[in-house]
Amino acid sequence: MTTRTTPDPAPTAPLLDLQTLVVAVRRRRRLWSGLALLGLLAGAAAAALLPPPPTAVTKVLVAHEADQPNDPGTLIRTDVALLHTTRIADAALRSLGSPGKPEEFMEEYEGLGLTNNLLQITVSGGTEEEAEARARALADAFVADHVRRIRESADAEAEALLAQRDRLRDELTEVNEEIEDDTAESGAAAPADLESLFARRAELTSEIGAFGRRATEARIGTAELVSGTQIVDAPRALRHSVPKAAATNGAIGLVLGLVLGLSVAAVGTVVGDRPVLRRDIAAHLGASVVAELPGGSPRLWRRRRVRSARSRLTATLARTLRGSAEPVSLLELGCARGTGVLALDLARALAEEEPVVVVDGLPGRQLASRRTGPGDPVVVRGDGGTDAAPRERRIGVGSVAPGTAWTDLRHLGTRTVLVVRAGHGSAAWLHTVARQLAEQDVPVLGVVLVDPDPRDRTDGTLWDGAPAAPRGRDEGTARPNGRARRPERLAVGAARVPDSDEEVR
Repeated sequence: MTTRTTPDPAPTAPLLDLQTLVVAVRRRRRLWSGLALLGLLAGAAAAALLPPPPTAVTKVLVAHEADQPNDPGTLIRTDVALLHTTRIADAALRSLGSPGKPEEFMEEYEGLGLTNNLLQITVSGGTEEEAEARARALADAFVADHVRRIRESADAEAEALLAQRDRLRDELTEVNEEIEDDTAESGAAAPADLESLFARRAELTSEIGAFGRRATEARIGTAELVSGTQIVDAPRALRHSVPKAAATNGAIGLVLGLVLGLSVAAVGTVVGDRPVLRRDIAAHLGASVVAELPGGSPRLWRRRRVRSARSRLTATLARTLRGSAEPVSLLELGCARGTGVLALDLARALAEEEPVVVVDGLPGRQLASRRTGPGDPVVVRGDGGTDAAPRERRIGVGSVAPGTAWTDLRHLGTRTVLVVRAGHGSAAWLHTVARQLAEQDVPVLGVVLVDPDPRDRTDGTLWDGAPAAPRGRDEGTARPNGRARRPERLAVGAARVPDSDEEVR
């Protein structure tokens, strides 16, 4: 019986890697922190340079006829809407004697329902006195309009009740006439008819009295509503505190700027698809990360550690070059200056044993055009003088940035070390670099990662065989599964240059 084992399918890459997203956003902290600071300064400056106009506020107690304890605020919202009408605005302007337009005046005040029966009116003006006068005029106009509407409603209701009472009186008169006629003609001949007429007269008399009482109550209730609608807080000017407004606006601007910056950084990270983790860069380039170098100028208290780590990296590359007669190149992606400095340091380390020539293939020929000093290695241009003497070791320096002439890379070196800035190239471009180097038959010894994330704990080492296989002396030999390691690897682990306070290992 033959048993066939099916290999495990390759793990599928997640649609959105949160670790990569967090690292990429943290690396762009200058962007979102700058936007947050800009929002803070803009908010504080707006409060200081653009102060609000003088403003006055007043409060009006509004009594409603249909007011209920469980009212959700519909009535007070109606009052706020009525406050923003041209009728009330025009009445306020007339009381002030102002020739302004009601439509323009409505833009300078606002109403707010504090409770079901309390209305707050806020008005702005040229001065505090003008704002207070406008608030008083608006409150008076609103109260007068509200009282007028209450009285009109009560009068209409009372008139309707009195009209109904008058109709019932006319009907009662007719019933009394019928009773008199039946009594005069037949006496007690029709007691049933007389009984119904008497009952109807009593009912009409009761209804007439009820309608009269309701009409009276309607007018009496109007007085209560009218007296209940009044100004309970006299108009007063609002004091503007510049420090408080600056702090409030600055906090709002800080939050808005921070949110905008984080959003822009996150969207840019997803759209740009620029790997920042060691494992991702190694996977896209098909080569292991063998060392890390911090980007930019190190802080004063870290310069000694950085110089020590650079020296160790230079010594490691020098040991690798001493064991091979083939020319080696350093190809940069996003860190041309640092790659040139690394190449010169490597040439100085090797110049103690044999003559070394640095072939400058960088854009602009940055090394060939610089001033040379005593003890500096010989630098020749990549487009001419690339042929070194038989006993001279050649170190090529070039670029794999967009626009690279791929056929020239092999003239710089038959093997290469890639010096890549984290987050500089997109995933598609890293694939392009790996494919072009493979087509030119230029094996990659390893990747030196520049400006890595100090909190990156991913491996960044590629394995050709089973991940659990040990790394012993027979790495180049065949494994039990028939696969062998690539012999062209730098004999060094992922030496990490510290960009934080952790110890160098």
